[in-house]
Amino acid sequence: MKIFKNIFLGKKILIYGLGKSGISSYKFLKKKSKVYLFDDNYKINLKFNQKKTSLNQIQKINFDRIIISPGIDISNCKLSKFLKKNFQKIHTDLDVLYSFYNNENITITGTNGKSTTAKILHDVLIDQNIDSRLIGNIGNPALLEKNITKKTIFVIEASSYQLEYSRIFKSKYAVILNITSDHIERHKSLNNYVNAKFNLLKSQIKGSFAFIKQNDDLIAKKINKNNYKAKIFKVQTSNLNKKFNKVTNKYFVSAGNKENLSFILKIASKLKLNKNKLINTINNFKGLDYRQQIIFDKKNLTIINDSKSTSFASSENVLQKLNNVYWVLGGIPKKGDKFKLSKLKTRNIKAFIFGAYRNKFLRILKNKLKVKSFRNMQEALKAIFSEINLQKSKKNIIFFSPAGASFDSFKNFEDRGDFFNQLIKKYINAKR
Repeated sequence: MKIFKNIFLGKKILIYGLGKSGISSYKFLKKKSKVYLFDDNYKINLKFNQKKTSLNQIQKINFDRIIISPGIDISNCKLSKFLKKNFQKIHTDLDVLYSFYNNENITITGTNGKSTTAKILHDVLIDQNIDSRLIGNIGNPALLEKNITKKTIFVIEASSYQLEYSRIFKSKYAVILNITSDHIERHKSLNNYVNAKFNLLKSQIKGSFAFIKQNDDLIAKKINKNNYKAKIFKVQTSNLNKKFNKVTNKYFVSAGNKENLSFILKIASKLKLNKNKLINTINNFKGLDYRQQIIFDKKNLTIINDSKSTSFASSENVLQKLNNVYWVLGGIPKKGDKFKLSKLKTRNIKAFIFGAYRNKFLRILKNKLKVKSFRNMQEALKAIFSEINLQKSKKNIIFFSPAGASFDSFKNFEDRGDFFNQLIKKYINAKR
C-alpha cells in the first residue's frame, strides 16, 4: 500500500454522487480523510442526512479533492458552477485506487464489448490461478475489494465518463476495443468522446502496453497524430477463423464477440498464459446477461436478448451475421447515431420498432430495410409471433437489440432485458 505522497490521505474531500462508486469511495476514505457527501437526488441525500453537506456549506469549504461519480455531468448538475471553478481538484474512484495500490491493472474501454471482454479476461486469469479482481463498470466498485495482495491484478472496465476526469490513474495494460459515435449528449462532440477514451493511453508511462483495434478509423486517426509512451499492439479483428479453430463455443459466432476474443488472445499471448487452459476457459464461457444472450434455441426459433445494445453499431455487429431476423428495437436513440448496413446485408431483416421514439428510428431505417412500428414492446412481439406461427417450418431469429438508451421506459438495460424475457416466457409457454 502506498503511504507517501498520497493525495487523498488527511485531506478535505467532497464526494459528489452517491451511487455505487460514490458510496464505496466514502467507505474507503472515511477513516483516512475528512469526507463530505452530496448528491443531486434529494431522496438519496436523506439516506445520508447526518453526513451530507448542504449547497451553502459546500460553497464555504476549501476542499482539497473532489471525487465525482461517473454519472455526474459537470455541465448539467446542481454543482456545475462550483465544479468548473474547482476543475483541477476533480478526481474519480480510479484515482483513489491508484493512489493506494501499486498493483498491475488491465483497463478495458471502447464503445462496444467492454463488459464481455473484461469478464472473459477475468475468467481466463482466474483459471490460470491468478488473483484477478473484476472491477469498474462491471463487478465490484473499485474500492470495495478486500484482501488485496501484491500479486492481485485488477481487470477494470472503464467508461469514457471515468476516463475523462481521472487525473493520476495509470494502467500498465490499456485496451481500446473500438470507437464509434456514442454519448455525444454528454461529451458535446465526437472529438471530446475520443479524447476521453484516449486519456487511458495518454496517461501511460514507459514499460506499459496498449492494445488497440487495427481497422478502426477513429483509433487510427488518433494514433497517427500523437506519440504515446506505451508499446502499442494493433489487434487484427477481421479474417479470424484460423485463430479460432479450437474455439467451439457458439457464443463467439457473432462478429462482435469474435472481436472481443481476438483481444483476449493477444493479451494472453503477451502475458504468456497457458494455451490449453485459455481455450478451455473460452469454450466454457457462458456470456453475460442481456449481452447477445441466447435465451431460447429450438428447431425453428432462436431468441437473442441483447438489451445492453444502446447504439446501431452494437446491433450491426450481430445483425450482419444472421438470417431471417425479426429485429426488435426502441428506446432513446443516440445523438448522431447512424445505421451503416447496406440494403444487401439487410434483405433478410425485418425491423419492429417500439416506444415513444419510434418515429426517429423509422426515419433512419425506412430506406434501409423492412420496418414496422408499435406503441410498445408487447405489441411488437405479438405481431412477430403472429408471423412466425404462420411459417413454423422456417428457422427464424428474434433479435432484441434496442439500439437506444433504456431510460424512456425502464430503470436501466437490465430492467429492460428482464421485461423482454418475461414477455417471451408467455409466448414460449403458450401453445403455438
